[in-house]
Amino acid sequence: MDVRVGDVLELKKEHPCGSKRWQVLRVGMDFKLRCEGCGHELMLPRSKVEKSIKKILRTGEENA
Repeated sequence: MDVRVGDVLELKKEHPCGSKRWQVLRVGMDFKLRCEGCGHELMLPRSKVEKSIKKILRTGEENA
């Protein structure tokens, strides 16, 4: 799966703050994500993140 730094991921489950959108800060074996609702940052294994992605929103790309 092609996920880049700066992308915004919409995940299947909500964060306790109510937001489903996370900004990608680091990519590798682990992903570092920042919640767009409350700003909470966390690191998760790549396999867990890739399973829970619903949609990838790229920066500078318009949704048609």
